[in-house]
Amino acid sequence: MSAAGRTTSAGASALARSAAGRAAAVVRRAARAAAPAVLPAVLPAVLPARVPADVWERRLRVLLAALDGTDPLRPVRGGSAADLEREAVALLRDADDPTTWLALAVLAARLPTADEVVDARRAATLDGPAAVLHAARAATTGASATREVRVEAEGTLVDMGDLVLYPLGTGIQRVARHVGRAWRDAHDYTAVAWTPDMDALVPLADADRDAALAGCAVASPAGTAAADTRGTRGTTVVVPWRGATYVLPELAIQPRRCASLQGLGRYSAARCAVIGFDLVPLTSSETSAHGFAAVFALNLAAVATFDVVGTISQAAATEYGGWCRMLEGAGLTGPRVAPVLLPAHAPVPDADALADARERFLVGDLPLVLCVGSHEPRKNHLAVLQAAELLWRRGRRFSLTFVGGNSWSSEEFTERLAELVEDGRPVETASKLDDRLLWAAYRLARCTVFPSVNEGFGLPLAESLAAGTPGIGSAFGSMREIADGGGGALLVDPRDDEDLAAALDRLLTDDTLHARLAAEARARPVTSWEEYSERLWTLFHEVPA
Repeated sequence: MSAAGRTTSAGASALARSAAGRAAAVVRRAARAAAPAVLPAVLPAVLPARVPADVWERRLRVLLAALDGTDPLRPVRGGSAADLEREAVALLRDADDPTTWLALAVLAARLPTADEVVDARRAATLDGPAAVLHAARAATTGASATREVRVEAEGTLVDMGDLVLYPLGTGIQRVARHVGRAWRDAHDYTAVAWTPDMDALVPLADADRDAALAGCAVASPAGTAAADTRGTRGTTVVVPWRGATYVLPELAIQPRRCASLQGLGRYSAARCAVIGFDLVPLTSSETSAHGFAAVFALNLAAVATFDVVGTISQAAATEYGGWCRMLEGAGLTGPRVAPVLLPAHAPVPDADALADARERFLVGDLPLVLCVGSHEPRKNHLAVLQAAELLWRRGRRFSLTFVGGNSWSSEEFTERLAELVEDGRPVETASKLDDRLLWAAYRLARCTVFPSVNEGFGLPLAESLAAGTPGIGSAFGSMREIADGGGGALLVDPRDDEDLAAALDRLLTDDTLHARLAAEARARPVTSWEEYSERLWTLFHEVPA
């Protein structure tokens, strides 16, 4: 669709929503004219059938305990349900936005969206504080009706919503798992996932947390997916509140999840922090999967309400800093942005791993060129194939192995790879590779190639240099940042196939250059995931003066 077409469609949708909104407003005004100006202090005693009376009463006790400062984990309060409602209404009188958010989150057992909070506040202004209770009842779903609720007013909640479901080995998942493991060993935190409808956080059992951190899918974490889908009583959801810290170490793009996080960040009074990987869907949207930029915008709408973003590189911090300056044009402050650079870490493989990798990857006496990363267009793997073909035609002898998966828009790469294989070129691709083989392959390779056109960090280049293997990277952004951190790499224009081919040729034929870069790589500062994770933890928990 053309830009003009999208504008017309969006304008028509906006007009339709506006008309619907005006009509709804007319209906509400008519209803108020026919009804008392203020709702009774306590709503009718008959609860909706889908909310069991005992569940409603327990939620009221949890809410009151959180609002008056008693222990939210062990709410003990006397009185009937009607007494509890009257007390809640009294505490909600002249309630601010965070208090309204908390009431909705606890009583509906769902994290409210920002719009739901605004609607409840307006209703309370017009009809009295009991309207907040009514809004919570109305927001209750069949899945949320029987959930138990726990308010977390201290401690740290770490969101592993994707890790428990998808055992992927992409850069983001690897970072999240490393960080989660380091924090597990050094700090106390509550690992959480999401209910199937993405409207509430559920604490993970230690076994499910550990399985997710090990890269295993957890289809039905204890007390979450299976129990919540059946509507079984006993499913406990967690509501972050003032004094707690919520941390998102992965990329959240599911629409309801993002809407929940936007409400959480804006209104919960909990501290909210996130790892900022990159803004590639905005700055290089043409290289992203179709439609991904749109869902990524939902993520940014949520992150805009957070307190702090810890970016994985200075390049990513520049991107997020520019985005925050854009927010100022809308009257929004945006989060604090601070770079916490990812570690350059490559574990030393044992003899068995090296032997297995030699058997798997080496082709006779040919030097191995390694290219690690998914085959999406941004990674520029077609250019790697072209550069390799240019050198093979010139008589250079080497094999080329791509390691990566989870790709989109990779059809052209796959087709070209198959053509080269048919022509007898020593090239292959491997996916779902065990880490022990990957670390061994880094050390067996003559060099690595990573000419991405946009990268939040460039983890494969950093890992290659940490293994002592020279690499080729793009001459800008985070890849230049990595190379400038101690040498060991040649930098190229990733959009120039001849430049890439020339750099690869030099590393294959110039032993003196190769030895110098390898020595530089081995001399680079060594950092660990534990050090990185500790710096990140400190950033996420420090309160700016």
